[in-house]
Amino acid sequence: MRFNIVRCARAVLRVTDLNASRDFYERALGFIVTEADSNHLYLRGLEEYHHHSLLLKKAEQPSVEAISYKVYSEEDLEALYHFFQQKQLNPKWIETGQQHAIGRSFRVQDISGLPLEFFVEMDTVERLLQRYDLYRGARVQRIDHFNCMVTDVQKAYDFYVKELGFACSEYTETEDRQLWAAWLHRKPNVHDVAFMNGRGPRLHHIGFWLSDQLSLIHACDVLASLGYASSIERGPGRHGLSNAFFLYLRDPDGHRIELYTGDYLTSDPDFQPIRWDINDPRRQTFWGHQAPDSWFEEASTVLNIHNDQVVEATEPTLTKMKPTFII
Repeated sequence: MRFNIVRCARAVLRVTDLNASRDFYERALGFIVTEADSNHLYLRGLEEYHHHSLLLKKAEQPSVEAISYKVYSEEDLEALYHFFQQKQLNPKWIETGQQHAIGRSFRVQDISGLPLEFFVEMDTVERLLQRYDLYRGARVQRIDHFNCMVTDVQKAYDFYVKELGFACSEYTETEDRQLWAAWLHRKPNVHDVAFMNGRGPRLHHIGFWLSDQLSLIHACDVLASLGYASSIERGPGRHGLSNAFFLYLRDPDGHRIELYTGDYLTSDPDFQPIRWDINDPRRQTFWGHQAPDSWFEEASTVLNIHNDQVVEATEPTLTKMKPTFII
């Protein structure tokens, strides 16, 4: 069965200091604050007309509450709920009014243990794409993708492609043809979600789309001028996979954000996934510095949707390794 999942749409992160988070996301990166109170910070990009694509919630410990996908209709939402129910994954409805600015939704732990959310409706607000007077920091335009560490990439791939109707744009295999990572999409670019071999389930990063490379470079200057130079973890550089121009940052709680631009169209029905060998040095970094150890080892913990406890991360089925290339 194929479900009409439109795109990745929002993330709900828990953070320990909303003031520190607001300074980082609003002043340094240029997110728009739609609303804020003592326990919540609702953020969006300049292009986005939905209420938010990133919700930060005050908590004792940083974690990931949910990663969310927008679906086309209430019929699709019902069908997805019953699908997960039939898979005995115990989905949970969240009725309209239980979450601010978002309609009826449900949450479920996916086949890898990641906390998913699906919804149809979210309040709309002013689209600020041409309010160039408000552009600052990285000039973030919109949410683009999630990247998740899972213990079994093949299992996640089979579930999302064969059951949920995602398509694969690019993938990495080991020498013996085992799936190491996969980039999957619903909207017509490289990915809405990627799965990487690693201790999981954990959220490796959230990618946000920028309109051009200069915005990313400008973000580096702004981050440094505001005292956030140490928040730059990796980049700038260009991936071989996806062709993206990238910069990886760590927010005040350690959540990883990717600033991302420069990928390509994947909407043609005869598009064929691009295979990368794990030993090809260009797949990870077409040009740029090597990724630090933290990029391979560290990621955000995720929560159980039913008891609000951290889901314990376990070791992957494939042996972990950090590629070492001389470029």
